[in-house]
Amino acid sequence: MPTTIKAQGLTRKFADNIAVNGLNLEIEEGEIFGLVGPDGAGKTTTMRLLTGILEPTSGDGWVYGKHIVQESEELKENIAYMSQRFGLYEELTVLENINFYADVFCVPKNKRQEVIEKLLGFSGLLPFKQRLAGKLSGGMKQKLGLSCALIHTPKVLFLDEPTNGVDPVSRRDFWSILYDLLKDKVTILYSTSYLDEAERCRRVGLIHKGRLLRCDTPDNIKKEINVNTLEQAFIKIVNDYESKHAK
Repeated sequence: MPTTIKAQGLTRKFADNIAVNGLNLEIEEGEIFGLVGPDGAGKTTTMRLLTGILEPTSGDGWVYGKHIVQESEELKENIAYMSQRFGLYEELTVLENINFYADVFCVPKNKRQEVIEKLLGFSGLLPFKQRLAGKLSGGMKQKLGLSCALIHTPKVLFLDEPTNGVDPVSRRDFWSILYDLLKDKVTILYSTSYLDEAERCRRVGLIHKGRLLRCDTPDNIKKEINVNTLEQAFIKIVNDYESKHAK
């Protein structure tokens, strides 16, 4: 499969803090890749670098063939980024929100109706299209945010902890939507601190203090560490790293 996301030595410093440290990563077309780590590990900074929002201190990156710095504007035509606080307008209805993002992404009016019906249908929001976004549950807001992010049919989807604080049923529904996207070969980079969610990804990258400590399938990582869960593997990997780098 062709590589859709690639990072080479990607580094970002904020004053004396190295948020992302020499990241090397390749993600194939049509896979869900989980970037896993606790708060402050560097997940969001990595997302913002790869989407062209932040410039790296050093290193390079490409997404769907576009350089993240030199071609950052062209890059944005083929990607969608759903941040932790996606910008829904609570005083607008579900339909008005999705139409707003259709305008932002210049989706032709003669094509958007079919796309909107499809998005609201598979997210289960069709019966609620006239409901104010502010009146939706947390899980429904996340599904609306995802629908808005997908309105221009992106090739690459960046999701930054999209189910944080969402109930288990809504998390399950959210993942069902993501698996449907793989049928269209959408590439998904998914950051999470939930290790059980990471098990759903084809491959995962375990990130700690800005460093990518492991990158493989969940099963291979568990076999390597000889544990039953990805959580146990992550704890062991981090503890080993801290022991080696203790002053």
